[in-house]
Amino acid sequence: MTDVKRVVLAYSGGLDTSIILKWLQETYQCEVVTFTADIGQGNTELEPARRKAETMGASAIYVNDLTEEFARDFVFPMFRANALYEGEYLLGTSIARPLIAKRMVEIARETGADAIAHGATGKGNDQVRFELGAYALMPDVRVIAPWREWDLTSREKLLAYAEQHQIPVEFKRA
Repeated sequence: MTDVKRVVLAYSGGLDTSIILKWLQETYQCEVVTFTADIGQGNTELEPARRKAETMGASAIYVNDLTEEFARDFVFPMFRANALYEGEYLLGTSIARPLIAKRMVEIARETGADAIAHGATGKGNDQVRFELGAYALMPDVRVIAPWREWDLTSREKLLAYAEQHQIPVEFKRA
């Protein structure tokens, strides 16, 4: 798996993406560039993610304010189209995934990355949103989806991995 030299990771700083950062470094023996999108959640989530990525050895860290583009090009059109999930729920963060994928591809081009990675599980549609958005903009990009590759299939295994690799996590075992 050493054919990947640099990967751009959609990074929140939470348990899953922090483990993914370390797992990518170990498994692919590559540089990991983190990207944290500010789509309006505020600095209380962004700065801790930046600090954690720094601590964990990310080769570059991007934290970009996408709030204006998100509102203008995604949220307002969604409202105008009355786009509701099952006719009842606003799309919420799912509508941000294509924008995040777009910025990840831009960062991949800027940094010379040959892959992108995300922490979406196989349980939902987020993986499709990330991946199809990336492939539409950069058809030859390699997408790494750790949840489809690794054996860390439970929260207990993730916490054990975090402990073994000294990855700081907010929640400890009970």
